This record gives sequence, structure tokens and C-alpha cells, in this order.
Amino acid sequence: MTTVPEEPGTRTDPDTPLLDVRDLEVRFPVHGSGLLRRVVGQVHAVNGVSLRLAERETLGVVGESGCGKSTTGRAILQLVSPTAGSVRFRGEELTTMSAARMQRVRREVGMVFQDPYASLNPRLPVNDIIAEPLKVHRRWRDGGPERVAELLRMVGLSPEHGNRYPHEFSGGQRQRVGIARALALEPSLLVLDEPVSALDVSVQAGVVNLLAELQERLGLSYVFIAHDLSVVRHISDRVAVMYLGGVVETGTREDVYDRASHPYTIALLSAAPWADPRTERVRERIVLTGDVPSPVNPPSGCRFRTRCWKARDLCAEEAPELVDRGTGHPVACHFPE
Repeated sequence: MTTVPEEPGTRTDPDTPLLDVRDLEVRFPVHGSGLLRRVVGQVHAVNGVSLRLAERETLGVVGESGCGKSTTGRAILQLVSPTAGSVRFRGEELTTMSAARMQRVRREVGMVFQDPYASLNPRLPVNDIIAEPLKVHRRWRDGGPERVAELLRMVGLSPEHGNRYPHEFSGGQRQRVGIARALALEPSLLVLDEPVSALDVSVQAGVVNLLAELQERLGLSYVFIAHDLSVVRHISDRVAVMYLGGVVETGTREDVYDRASHPYTIALLSAAPWADPRTERVRERIVLTGDVPSPVNPPSGCRFRTRCWKARDLCAEEAPELVDRGTGHPVACHFPE
């Protein structure tokens, strides 16, 4: 594999996380329907999210659709401008970084999108799609064609198929092309935005196993965004559970899956299917009542209280902080299990 010399200042101190996100907020304006289209409100897409990711680690981010997972991933990579908060990569602040410096940082970070077909240019053959990052960052002349062939082999595709167009590949193969493109510049961090949710169940395992193999081989770190709890459990070292823009519980995989404390996490786990049919028939399920509140006008206090069976007056008056309340891992709940 081609090795690019490390740039000065990119080595991480052992005590410094590769990625450190603190109090991240993203809000989008809501415009009225009048002629002037005045701002009449805000969508609280991400509300005070804090995350940490170490070298060679996978952080799974889970939650229902619309909870802010994808927006968080895009804000980490500065594809969406944060409203407030801090995003530090290798100790450097990204939210205030100049465009020139951010161009260099983008060599070390990559993203794999949910829809492998929509994220690939249908007018370009696969070779050109994978080569695009190399040309943008002026690395094409340094063995570009060989690097593209190497990337195709790395993700389990044949270099001979590089002249084909995206529509000539299956969904799983297209996602492998997307992974190859994300790896073109040899990044150290990948944000994976529901990379297997658009694939057939029979194909998902192959892509997840590929990601695990690449992580071991290349020393990658992942932010793995998904709503499939079984996939997240398989690939993640630590897990953060999000609800309506905020993290409600976080910890190691064992903490969250075996010792869940937040009512929302418990409800999610109760809805996930079990492989053992006997356990599946007798286990207790928790059905959440009501709809997810609007992020334009979220509830006061705890945002989950309108659907929580343990809610009390305190939950409406005071928003719980994400702290360890005796469960061994941080939970944002006044009355954790």
C-alpha cells in the first residue's frame, strides 16, 4: 500500500483523543410563507452533543430517524456549520479553522453516505469517481492509476471493472465504491452515515465485515451512525444513544447493551429482535406512546418526558445533565434504572 509521509503536527498525543466534540449545537432557521420570508423559528437539530473518539476506536451513534445523528456527523466534518460548540481533531479546533487549513485536514477525514447510488456521480465511471479526491488534492501524478486499482482490490472489487458506471453495480458493490473513494487519501477518521441501512440484509454483513477488516488493517477510527442496534453492537467499541438532538446515554458497548439505564435506551433495546426464538416469544417489550416532539418546539426539561413512563414533575422543570448517576456510565435521566 502506498504510504504518504506524515505531515508535521499531525501526530496525536497519547492523552488527547483523536476527535473531541463538546457542546455541539446545530440550528436551522424556519422561514415564514410571506413575501419577505421572515425567520419565525428554529429547528433544534443538534442540542449540546459531546463525544470523544480515540485512535482505532469505533463510536456507534444510534437513535430514531430525525434524532440528529446525520446532522451531528456532518457538523463534525464541517459539512454543516455548527451554531455553537467545539469540534477538535487531533487537538485542533475545526469550527474556526481557515479554508486553506481545512483543505489539508480533509485529507485525514472522510465520509461514507447512506445511499450509495445518490452519493456517486452517475455520469462518471468508477475509476474517475475514486480518482477525484486524488486529483483535487494533487496526488494523482504520484501513482494515481495504481492507487485506484489498489483501492478497488482493497474493498473486494476487481480493477477490471473500473470502467463501469455506478448503475452497473449492485447496491453492496456501490457502497464498496463509496468506501474506496473515502479511503483514497488514506484518512485516519471515517464518519459512516448509516452505511448499510439501504442494503439488503444478506449484503449488510459483508460490508460491516469489510469495515472491520479495513479498520484492523489501516488503523482507522469510525463514527458509525445507524438505527440498527444489532449492527452497532457488532462493530462498535462505545455507543452514544441520541434522542431529539441530544445524547441521553453513552458508554462502552457492554454498558449500553447489557446495563442500559435511560428509559429511551431500554425501549429501543426491547424493540430490537432477538436471534433466539424462545427468548423472542417471552421477552417483555416496551411500546412508546405518542409521537416524537417537534424539534422546532421541543418540550421543556427532559425532551423524552412526553413519552416516558417514569416522568415526574421534576422532568418538566429541569433538563437532566449527562452524568454518571450511579450506573457506571453517563445517563441524562433524573430517575435512571
